Amino acid sequence: MFIGFDYGTSNCAVAVMEQGNPRLLPLGASHYLPSTLHAPHRDAIAGLLAEGLCPAQQQGYLKLRGPVVQRAQSVRRQMRDEGLIDELSFGAAALDRYLEAPDEGYYIKSPKSFLGAYGLKPPQIALFEDIVCAMMLHVRQQAEQQLGQPVRSAVIGRPVNFQGLAGEDSNRQAIAILGEAARLAGFEQVEFLYEPVAAGFEFEARLTQDAVVLVVDIGGGTTDCSMLRMGPSHRHRLERDDDLLGHSGQRIGGNDFDIRLTVEGMMPLLGMHETLKTGKPLPHPLFWDAAAINDVSAQSRFYSLETARSLQDLQLDSAPDSKLPRLARLRAHKLSHQLVWRAEQGKIQLSDQEHSQQPLTELERGLHAQLHRDQLAQASAPLLEKIGELMDDAIQAAGVAPDRVFITGGSARSPLIKAYIKDKLPNLPVDGGDDFGSVASGLARYAERLFGASRG
Repeated sequence: MFIGFDYGTSNCAVAVMEQGNPRLLPLGASHYLPSTLHAPHRDAIAGLLAEGLCPAQQQGYLKLRGPVVQRAQSVRRQMRDEGLIDELSFGAAALDRYLEAPDEGYYIKSPKSFLGAYGLKPPQIALFEDIVCAMMLHVRQQAEQQLGQPVRSAVIGRPVNFQGLAGEDSNRQAIAILGEAARLAGFEQVEFLYEPVAAGFEFEARLTQDAVVLVVDIGGGTTDCSMLRMGPSHRHRLERDDDLLGHSGQRIGGNDFDIRLTVEGMMPLLGMHETLKTGKPLPHPLFWDAAAINDVSAQSRFYSLETARSLQDLQLDSAPDSKLPRLARLRAHKLSHQLVWRAEQGKIQLSDQEHSQQPLTELERGLHAQLHRDQLAQASAPLLEKIGELMDDAIQAAGVAPDRVFITGGSARSPLIKAYIKDKLPNLPVDGGDDFGSVASGLARYAERLFGASRG
């Protein structure tokens, strides 16, 4: 059996083909599984993953990760002695575990954001392979329960460019991690397809005449733009390289909007913009590092012992009424994800209302952040300009003008983003669809072309 697998930065989705049309499979209570994982301890992941693999996969995994698994078993025994839950959690359940006790266990959101990070060492790459494998295994098992048969083949979506500073080296690293994780998770045939191209395939099924379409896919971690020839005379071709006229992609996504709103709307409550007794301002990078949950280096800096000592020194040099102790509390209790999650909830509310009040009582009793739509617009403006530049790059690379625009991706639901794109290209029809499911559906259509004859 084959599937289209959207291993997304924010959500995972799976689709299969039935009678010529894609169908999204439920992944628990929803068709979309948030891309989050919680473990009792980071070093316990390998042991928990090993137990979840089938015997044939387990044997190969133990040869690859034997010492790591042994260390994991020791950590897990200690965790059980302390009364901690000895299991992996995914999606909303992982978020709930984290919110219950932010300073206990290991929580990661959007691991896909880190796969192209520059300078990852072999142990870090192995950790990300295990995290991604655990999530893929969970999704594959969910799909098999729904379908009643093994799933061994998949077309998996990939962004044009992963989040990394090393260009194609970052892309190769990320694809290698995804491919190895998929293999360990039991997929025997795996192909990758650009996510905007996959989304375009799903949109193409609705077209009644040929057109050049600018596909703008704004996900949780990246924005990808592709210029594609589409329509009735193209849709049945297996090889579509000639129809891909140009593309661009960059590390701009919904997570970045959340982080910027966190800095703009919440960090002033934690001391940002204050001055020390010497008259010097508090260093802004400290606050950005605290909020940058999609940046390995930034989070490593913020949670380092050096930053702990620096915060102590800064508090001694701060005014008596300084808000900086709240930032120190955030660091001590590992609350970066929680703060950004509050900003994300505020961003969602600001789509429908002018103001949003978000509780920050985990930092201080009675503390709330007052967010407003103008604040979100100000925080979003630099990101929208970058999205506009990516659209221009894709059009320029194609050498032709688009006939219409198709917007997709979870972040495409934002009224700010839709309004910006319509204002930028006012004379073109702008279409949308299933913002979360179009990539998975397009991947399933392509999977049928690749694997359909043999039934994968």
